[in-house]
Amino acid sequence: MRFPPGDHSAGGIPRFAQLAWFALPLALLLLSACQSHVSKDMVPVQRDINAVLSDHQAELMALPGVVGVCVSLLEDQKTECIKVLLARKDRAVEKRIPTMLEGYRVVTEVTGEFRPVGAR
Repeated sequence: MRFPPGDHSAGGIPRFAQLAWFALPLALLLLSACQSHVSKDMVPVQRDINAVLSDHQAELMALPGVVGVCVSLLEDQKTECIKVLLARKDRAVEKRIPTMLEGYRVVTEVTGEFRPVGAR
């Protein structure tokens, strides 16, 4: 095989061909590393968070140790989430609470028991 006149290495292969063999695998590696990692839990938000909470409120409240549910914000103070309020820290209960509901993050917070004011 003959290559056109130009800058050749000692082996007769043009330098651009040598660079291509080096650059192509590197480019593929970089592209694969840049792909976003989408969790199987992540679903695009399609419904209003209040409707999602309303549809799942009964099943969340039925879990032992859950004392409330509400719409809240994540730590960034911008992203809406569903917050599940717990009477006490309990890993067994926390494992039963989904991490996502219809595209919204679900977080937990230990608040303790709620009692009506004036009740003994």
